[in-house]
Amino acid sequence: MRIDVITLFPDLFEPFQRQGVVRRAYDSGAIELRLWRLRDFATGNYRRIDDRPFGGGPGMVMAAQPLTDALTAIKADRAEPEGQRAPVVVFSPQGESITHQQVSGFASANQGAILICGRYEGIDQRFIDRHVDQQWSLGDFVLSGGEIAAIAWLDAVARLLPGVLGDADSHGQDSFNPSLDGLLDCPHYTRPEVWEGVRVPEALLSGNHAAIAAYRRHESLVVTARSRPDLIEAARRSGSISPAEEGLLATVKSRPQT
Repeated sequence: MRIDVITLFPDLFEPFQRQGVVRRAYDSGAIELRLWRLRDFATGNYRRIDDRPFGGGPGMVMAAQPLTDALTAIKADRAEPEGQRAPVVVFSPQGESITHQQVSGFASANQGAILICGRYEGIDQRFIDRHVDQQWSLGDFVLSGGEIAAIAWLDAVARLLPGVLGDADSHGQDSFNPSLDGLLDCPHYTRPEVWEGVRVPEALLSGNHAAIAAYRRHESLVVTARSRPDLIEAARRSGSISPAEEGLLATVKSRPQT
């Protein structure tokens, strides 16, 4: 999977490719990450890539032309046939929230993408209207640039690719996964059995696989109902909550939203 990134700060991506389990995706070539320094496509003595906003106001706006020139160079290098071109993506507060379903879809399709990391007050809207296929968001907050969002998305995709995680089945039990009906994962425990007077739940020590699975499902439902009741509603709509589980959920109070 080839991922191209237009950024002012390509050095931010270098450590990420050398750390943790996701480095396997880069070492093996499962992800081919190409970083394009936006300032290389700027002109003039100062190689400016931004300017003041029309209408006034604070901050600067990333100019359309350097981004267009960088994108043109990337598309020429990728040389993809019409109809098979990778989507051009901008990380933006206006974007669709990144979800497990979206990330797993990309990992399965092995399609690749062209990611544009914005800075300052944003990108000239004319460039977005003409060239951008999708806008993505990490959530309802603002970052200083799109690089952190791009790195987060890359990490999420990389860990789903074959051979990246030590246990190929481990991501199947992740929160939001269809195998968990889109619910949150249950709490986990490790040695020692007793830590500061608190024991590991007996069900997990029983060796009874059915009892362990039932306990984990129970805890997953409780944790999700308390922290993400919206996921419970989604599971209900898909018919994934049994009548017995509805009885359990009736006793669980969700945490107040802040």
